[in-house]
Amino acid sequence: MLRVGTRSSKLAQAQTGHVVDALRALDPTISVETVVIATNDSGVADKSRFVSGIEQQLRSQDIDVAVHSAKDVPGEPTPGLLIVAVPKREDPADMLIGAESLAALPEGATVGTASLRRAAQLRAARSDLNVEPLRGNIDTRLGKLASGEYDAIVLAAAGLARLGVGDDLARGRLDFVPAPGQGCLALQVRDIDLTTTTLIGPLSDKNSQRELTAERAAAIGLVATCHTPVGIHARIADRGDEPDEMTVRGWLGLPDGSEVIEDEVRGLASEAQLLGHLLAQRMHAAGGREILAAAEEMAA
Repeated sequence: MLRVGTRSSKLAQAQTGHVVDALRALDPTISVETVVIATNDSGVADKSRFVSGIEQQLRSQDIDVAVHSAKDVPGEPTPGLLIVAVPKREDPADMLIGAESLAALPEGATVGTASLRRAAQLRAARSDLNVEPLRGNIDTRLGKLASGEYDAIVLAAAGLARLGVGDDLARGRLDFVPAPGQGCLALQVRDIDLTTTTLIGPLSDKNSQRELTAERAAAIGLVATCHTPVGIHARIADRGDEPDEMTVRGWLGLPDGSEVIEDEVRGLASEAQLLGHLLAQRMHAAGGREILAAAEEMAA
């Protein structure tokens, strides 16, 4: 029996369902149990609140595999646990729901988002917008849009696709730099559990894992926290004669969008971690340290 742990949200369970289906497709003889874990997210100050409860169950051997949204997993590894598989990535883009583009919104329009990064990029793109916090699951957020509380909202394309919602609404793809790991799932196991590692290893997509490696390396190099608006996106080209070329794009700024730094590096996908570190170094050299420190002060 392979016990796969997930958070209780509708999206988390849908993501885990895809993983379970893929495991059964690999080997129909595998017996898989989905374990829904009610986590006390409010008790942890940073973004690890989304994964710490599941990691605790993994360490105590109540589950064998943890399924996380990769963007929620802190950059520094958890002792005793490893991310051993990254399934094929969903679209990492941010989507504007309620309008076909930012330009289509009237002056002073109210746009909702729960993400500090998205809010900063919205304000940098259009300082006239009224960017307001938006909490709740995807259904709740779409309901608030439908009730007229917001003129538009911003959601991850990956979440919409995995839940199969939002296709009937006005929507536009934003040219924002997404969060590190957005669109990726991270499958985590105990580092001594070689049997489970062998079972789930084939679920990993090589390009997706390399992209995640580069993005996490850049985030670690920048020393990004939940108080710092940072976007990192790695993309591997598929151009026939250059299938191993990777571009890593970075964005960081102040929460009010008044000051931003953007940069990108290119190189071999096989050197994903090195490219991520290089991007972080370049952004620091361009004034990133000062912006990140100022962002932390604004959040204090």
